[in-house]
Amino acid sequence: MTLSDEPLILSASCSNKPGIVAAVSKAIFDMGGDIADLQQFDDHGTGQFFSRVVFSGATAPIGAQKARDLLAPVLAPFDMTWSLRARNERRRVLIMVSRFDHCLADLLYRWHMGELNMEIAGIVSNYPRDIYPNLAFGDIPFHHLPISKETKAEQEAKLLDIVKSGNVDLVVLARYMQILSEEMTEHLAGRCINIHHSFLPGFKGAKPYHQAHERGVKLIGATAHYVTSDLDEGPIIEQDIERVSHRDTAEELVRKGRDIERRVLARAVRAHLEDRVLMNGMRTIVFPE
Repeated sequence: MTLSDEPLILSASCSNKPGIVAAVSKAIFDMGGDIADLQQFDDHGTGQFFSRVVFSGATAPIGAQKARDLLAPVLAPFDMTWSLRARNERRRVLIMVSRFDHCLADLLYRWHMGELNMEIAGIVSNYPRDIYPNLAFGDIPFHHLPISKETKAEQEAKLLDIVKSGNVDLVVLARYMQILSEEMTEHLAGRCINIHHSFLPGFKGAKPYHQAHERGVKLIGATAHYVTSDLDEGPIIEQDIERVSHRDTAEELVRKGRDIERRVLARAVRAHLEDRVLMNGMRTIVFPE
């Protein structure tokens, strides 16, 4: 099967008005397309319309560029923000990690198993490669970029060069324990996903799970979100929780927390790769699989 034989995915948003779905459906029909899946959401609070359409040629393949050319004049009157790509087109993903490697290991496993349709452009760490003896990176480029307060600007310049030269589509902070600068977050807006623990109440600083244990929390969880200049406050993509009790030690909370973090991050990355996430101000619309 060639790239042009694959279904195409149209993701779109605009101010809501009558006739959008009819116009898009007719345009796809007129180009010889057949709609396999159509999801939409009308946000009555903001007056915005969001849609994800999966379609392919009914009798012959429709190339992505041809579909873009035919859709552009139809979508223009709606002042629509939209993108279209072939479903099997792989995004290039850069994974960033620090000492804790559970999220990195999980992403590598899911990638090897074909669960995440992506091409790993590289791995960046502020620690050397030999601290991950149990992970097989194969031919994946590994970039050791140590960082300190004095070298932060220089380190981020190297990081930006890796992103640009590697044609990176998405950056995943898989427990990368360094704060990106405002300039870097602006450059990566809408294409950088982070994972962090989330508790009620919140615990910041060192050993959050130990702090949670001391306070006797009953729920622990994790949040995956797009990175913004506001630390850990970007648009949320995915969350999950797990109930814990007084029987759990601090170490057991850490173990359970690792499980939650990696599955939440994997679901968020998968949703982004499948064009199921659309921005709605400081919130996201996440269409189900």
